Amino acid sequence: STKTAAYCGAASRFYSHGLNKYRLLEVPPSMTSIFDKRNFLIYPQAIFYIIAGFSHWIMPEFYLPLIPDLLPEKEIGNALAGMLEVALGVGLLSLHYRKRAATGIILLLLFFVPIHIHFIVNGSCTNSLCVPEWIGWARLVSVHPLLVWWAWEARHLSDEQ
Repeated sequence: STKTAAYCGAASRFYSHGLNKYRLLEVPPSMTSIFDKRNFLIYPQAIFYIIAGFSHWIMPEFYLPLIPDLLPEKEIGNALAGMLEVALGVGLLSLHYRKRAATGIILLLLFFVPIHIHFIVNGSCTNSLCVPEWIGWARLVSVHPLLVWWAWEARHLSDEQ
């Protein structure tokens, strides 16, 4: 009916101009199918970084030994890394901030490379984690580039509207 159409139109305008100003969780038309492979580039990645960020606060004893002594205030650095990961993960969920969030993830991953190398060359062992050196290198040269690629691909999904 006309009344229903008018109500839906008003609700739509409110949603697009007021409530959802930053387009949080807005799905581009090309991603309406849950089986669309591009959904894999955003939602699991966002969840991954949000969980990883919270784990910096929940289990700091795991992360603190990984931080080189060259970096001052390990506790603050760990908390900031967690905060950045949560913020960037949430940013991926917004079309408005997705490109910036993905770029931030790439920069954060590049910042972490020397920290991973430090872990590997100093015995690949902390208080609670010991891995063979080859596993550390394999992770760095395979998983790390995959995470960068994942974020890089997500940058392009902010343009589809």
